[in-house]
Amino acid sequence: MEFKDHVCELLNTIDACQVFFDITVNFDLTKNYLDLVVTYTNLMMLLSRIEERKAIIGLYNYAHEMTHGSSDREYPRLGQMIVDYENPLKKMMEEFVPHGKSLSDALLSLQMVYPRRNLSADQWRNAQLLSLISAPSTMLNPAQSDTVSYLGFILCHGVLNSDQAALSLWKLALQSSTCLCLFRDEVFHIHKAAEDLFINIRGYNKRVNDIKECKEQALSHAGLMHRERRKFLRSALKELATVLSDQPGLLGPKALFVFMALSFARDEIIWLLRHADNIQKKSTDDFIDKHIAELIFYMEELRAHVRKYGPVMQRYYVQYLSGFDAVVLNELVQNLSVCPEDESIIMSSFVNTMTSLGVKQVEDGDVFDFRGMRLDWFRLQAYTSVSKASLGIADHRELGKMMNTIIFHTKMVDSLVEMLVETSDLSIFCFYSRAFEKMFQQCLELPSQSRHSISFPLLCTHFMSCTHELCPEERHHIGDRSLSLCNMFLDEMAKQARNLITDICTEQCTLSDQLLPKHCAKTISQAVNKKSKKQTGKKGEPEREKPGVESMRKNRLLVTNLDKLHTALSELCFSINYVPNMVIWEHTFTPREYLTSHLEIRFTKSIVGMTMYNQATQEIAKPSELLTSVRAYMTVLQSIENYVQIDITRVFNNVLLQQTQHLDSHGEPTITSLYTNWYLETLLRQVSNGHIAYFPAMKAFVNLPTENELTFNAEEYSDISEMRSLSELLGPYGMKFLSESLMWHISSQVAELKKLVVDNVEVLTQMRTSFDKPGEMAALFKKLSSVDSVLKRMTIIGVILSFRSLAQEALRDVLSCHIPFLVSSVEDFKDHIPRETDMKVAMNVYELSSAAGLPCEIDPALVVALSSQKSGHCNNIHCLAKAINQIAAALFTIHKGSIEDRLKEFLALASSSLLKIGQETDKTTTRNRESVYLLLDMIVQESPFLTMDLLESCFPYVLLRNAYHAVYKQSVPSST
Repeated sequence: MEFKDHVCELLNTIDACQVFFDITVNFDLTKNYLDLVVTYTNLMMLLSRIEERKAIIGLYNYAHEMTHGSSDREYPRLGQMIVDYENPLKKMMEEFVPHGKSLSDALLSLQMVYPRRNLSADQWRNAQLLSLISAPSTMLNPAQSDTVSYLGFILCHGVLNSDQAALSLWKLALQSSTCLCLFRDEVFHIHKAAEDLFINIRGYNKRVNDIKECKEQALSHAGLMHRERRKFLRSALKELATVLSDQPGLLGPKALFVFMALSFARDEIIWLLRHADNIQKKSTDDFIDKHIAELIFYMEELRAHVRKYGPVMQRYYVQYLSGFDAVVLNELVQNLSVCPEDESIIMSSFVNTMTSLGVKQVEDGDVFDFRGMRLDWFRLQAYTSVSKASLGIADHRELGKMMNTIIFHTKMVDSLVEMLVETSDLSIFCFYSRAFEKMFQQCLELPSQSRHSISFPLLCTHFMSCTHELCPEERHHIGDRSLSLCNMFLDEMAKQARNLITDICTEQCTLSDQLLPKHCAKTISQAVNKKSKKQTGKKGEPEREKPGVESMRKNRLLVTNLDKLHTALSELCFSINYVPNMVIWEHTFTPREYLTSHLEIRFTKSIVGMTMYNQATQEIAKPSELLTSVRAYMTVLQSIENYVQIDITRVFNNVLLQQTQHLDSHGEPTITSLYTNWYLETLLRQVSNGHIAYFPAMKAFVNLPTENELTFNAEEYSDISEMRSLSELLGPYGMKFLSESLMWHISSQVAELKKLVVDNVEVLTQMRTSFDKPGEMAALFKKLSSVDSVLKRMTIIGVILSFRSLAQEALRDVLSCHIPFLVSSVEDFKDHIPRETDMKVAMNVYELSSAAGLPCEIDPALVVALSSQKSGHCNNIHCLAKAINQIAAALFTIHKGSIEDRLKEFLALASSSLLKIGQETDKTTTRNRESVYLLLDMIVQESPFLTMDLLESCFPYVLLRNAYHAVYKQSVPSST
């Protein structure tokens, strides 16, 4: 009620003073007068749209009565106002009859401005509007809203019958829109409202017909006209942004062009947003603009230029104000025939303020504030616009126009941010969330527009400008909406880029796969057959395309799928890389980090996926093939740095280091755990089952001919090249995990061996003291139980240790290529440990050496595995030598015994037993006697603690030589 009373009082005062209004002369006074009328009208119309308004004021009065003991004294008036304004426009038409003269004068002054901004795109194009290149001599004044023209003439409708210019302006507003904005996303349909009002007024049949004609015109042509305008503005703003980015100094003299362009583009975008949500025709093509992102993008580019080069504009306009505006204004003031003292003082202060300006103030970073000067000019407009003013602004139009120009120049110095908000604020998108998201999706779906998709997150920075200090509780709601929308947009952009990168990686992995050695067999076979003139295959069989044929282009018009993916990626990456960060409601968003995060997640999943591990069939990709795919993937990811300024090395480090652990940061299995499980549960288990054997000469495990053929070829997973590939993939950490897993299996076998030793402890103790008594030894040997089980378990241990030695050797080879100097230093350190060194210190050195893949006298991993227990040949028997030596070294280290003395004792016992076997005649006892002799020789060769001299002192070498000869003679017939 108070607001209504103040508005009515002010309007009556304006009428009484017969204030002169002309938008081209007293711009601020006229603009604010029209804004007041529009705001008042909108408020009354919004009030009438509240369905429960009567109940609300009734509850208010009841609450007031309960609180204060009496009704609100303004309640009867408020209730009456609610009743009177059931039809707000009709009531306000009656209310504005006394104000018709002032309002019509203000509206008619728009005829110099409003028609120009409502020209068609072709007329704008012919006039070379907004073109810096054509340098037009005329500039348009700031634009006004359609709402002013429509509502103003509705309220003073009498002038429509008496003034043709007023009727033309009103019809122009009716023809360009079908609905107008009341507040944010609240709109009203103008044709129906006007028709309902005028149809009941006598003599207005012609106006009703005009409304119907304008409605048909708006429905059939407005959409197309605005679509063409947006098309023109896209090219105009692009040209403007391109020229200003190259020559930012033009921002000074051409600032008006920039703000005009921003204002026109904003009006067209808001028009589209408003009408697309309130379509009144069947065809919607004109209200769907898939290129709207491009227009918004160029707006943001111009806004960025203004913010970046603000000091350039300040320097230009400071000099303009002091060197030109002050001089011209001073001359105009001097030439005034009548100038009262008060007006003279104000004018003089204007001149003095502008004259005192200098470029040094800009260079020193002084803060300019011309708000006082602008307020003085507003007051002066009010003084000089009344009918009885001594100095009438209507008689001195040049003075008014000059001051309007000066006010604009002052805003270029101290209010650039406010000017950007005034001319290009698009915070209205906050209230059209569904349309906003739909536009974004359309932008991403169109490859040519994806480079402009960053404009949508940038628009979220506008949202806070639609808040008001009188409604602080709204800040959190709007702030949260801006944050959630920006986060969603950036996340979707990163996902889209990630998907494109994944598709490119898939293509590159396919190309890399074609270069694998396994694919060259057919080509070699064809070449051999061709050379020997053998005809193979059917006639007309298509020749297999060779790798690289995809790079051969017959012409430039040929576009492959990979070309399309790269083009789409470069467009989207341009958008992601457009701004380093953006601040929204005191939150900083970095678009590149979204992409980095998605790439890490996808790279992790892709690496695990490329292993192609099938738990049911126990199938897995060969390490060399996985390594080839991973390298192809990394090559593509490295190329992303050409598009976006991200640290792809950080992505590699985060992902690949996680893959060297048992589980990644999300608790998912890694390639380390997958390959470790496969080698332990599949390959080595088949070795234990007798389907695979280890061949030291080949340094690989090989399939043995069996009834049930294995689904994989062990050699293709365990030869030196595959183990090196495995070491490349898993790295030292992953290989350490593999070793620890192997040692855990060994420790379980040792635990079983300990049980067997406990079962035979008495017999073994007697044998230890009777090794030089053959008769007693033979009797004691027959008392031993589970001898075959001991042999089998020791063989399993030997197989595991043999596999580990392959893995360690491969790791050493890989690290020697990557860090040769560091590996050589570690090796030198290991080789020069003094014998008297404390065992704890030595174990630390061995642990370091083992991590580098170097062989050690004592295996630290085995020591750790065993210390935690506190409670070849087709049969792989040759692996016993490694098992005996490493198990002995580890156990005697744990129990702090002399490894060398204990092994000498073992050698004495073993040689005594073997010499006794040589005297036996029983065939069962002497079976494989020569092989056992060779096993003793292998134990000594493997051991760093035993020497051949020591062996010869207790076991004749001639027996070894004969054994080698006998075993060789046995192997020749079997191989033939």
